[in-house]
Amino acid sequence: MDNLTKTQFVFLVILVSFVTSLVTGIVTVTLVNQAPPLMTQTISRVIEKVAPGFNNPSENQLAVTAGGNQQDLVVKAVQNVSSAVVSIIATKDLPVFEQYYVNPFGQDEFFKQFIPPELLPQLEIPQYRQKGTEKKQISAGTGFFISSDGLVATNKHVVEDKTADYQIITNDGKKLSAKVLALDPLQDVAILKVEGSDSSGHNFVPLGDSDNLKVGQTVIAIGNALGEFQNTVSVGVISGLHRSVIAGGTLGGGEEILQELIQTDAAINPGNSGGPLLDLSGKAIGINTAMAQGAENVGFALPISLVKRDLADIKETGKIQYAYLGVRYLIINNQIKEEKKLSVDYGSLVIKGPKGETGVMRDSPAEKMGLKEGDIILEFNETKITQNNTLSSVINRYRPGDKIALKILRGDNELNLQGTLESRPENL
Repeated sequence: MDNLTKTQFVFLVILVSFVTSLVTGIVTVTLVNQAPPLMTQTISRVIEKVAPGFNNPSENQLAVTAGGNQQDLVVKAVQNVSSAVVSIIATKDLPVFEQYYVNPFGQDEFFKQFIPPELLPQLEIPQYRQKGTEKKQISAGTGFFISSDGLVATNKHVVEDKTADYQIITNDGKKLSAKVLALDPLQDVAILKVEGSDSSGHNFVPLGDSDNLKVGQTVIAIGNALGEFQNTVSVGVISGLHRSVIAGGTLGGGEEILQELIQTDAAINPGNSGGPLLDLSGKAIGINTAMAQGAENVGFALPISLVKRDLADIKETGKIQYAYLGVRYLIINNQIKEEKKLSVDYGSLVIKGPKGETGVMRDSPAEKMGLKEGDIILEFNETKITQNNTLSSVINRYRPGDKIALKILRGDNELNLQGTLESRPENL
């Protein structure tokens, strides 16, 4: 091959490489530009029977190590519970208006004589008047059957409009009328009941254990994504436990602090609110409730233990109750210890409220036990109070009427106090 031929050959190779790179770049940019935008929101509301042998996380692990496949477990769990996951539709009578036109000059003989007739239609002003009402859908969320007799769990913010009517739409498209049975006064949990002849024989999601979850554990989220794609399934892991976030209110309400949340990277989208977060056995360990805006795959679920205690209350008293101690407090950590010059780095410091409200409520169990502002609650029934085991979360494990013992620090002295929890007043 002579020098000229070699030069032409090298030039040809360089030209082909350049064209190939150019085309690849164009295609890549085109694909990136056409990719759908990330569906991320602010920390906001996102408006059964199990296969034999899958009963708890330890058995799931045994199944995997014995030759089982995680994908098979996910598929089996979804198959078992899909028919128990439902859409919840809120409808209400809304006013319907019709438009009509008024010509302010056409009715006045004085002005009418100065306006050419052909210009009168152009001077008409649109007006509106109500011509009745029409039932319209105002929101949609997700829920899931938790019993065969028609009990459905969801988020409180999905069904908080007391003037709306609620309807359950099953996975096969069947529409069932439902009523709100109880709303949790503190947590974002609601229980509905299917009415009439359709109130029995439902497949349901068994309730699992949310008290012994592990970070890294595989979870499955199911919900009515975007209020449109029913029974959308996403899989991820538990990213964190005992999270606290401030969630935006709905229906014009204010913000709400949500505590003791399960954080997961399983995709949770608007419309998923109220759907179940499952473990690999197909048991519900949480209720999907919120997602983070500006972040990718940062979702939150309420622990299923809340639903369990609410169900126990409903069956026993017909309403949801909370145990009440009656103190305002600040969780102590290293920073608070240094700022307040305390001798301990854990516990709850009893303090006044932000507007000077008393730290110990009048006539409360705390007052009757002798608690005072400045006391540090170290232990509650021998349970140490920490940032990950807050006083409120410990109290929520107990019921009104339960006897309790507190270990407190008053100055340099440790004291032991006894008392009885009461039902939380409705005006708090």
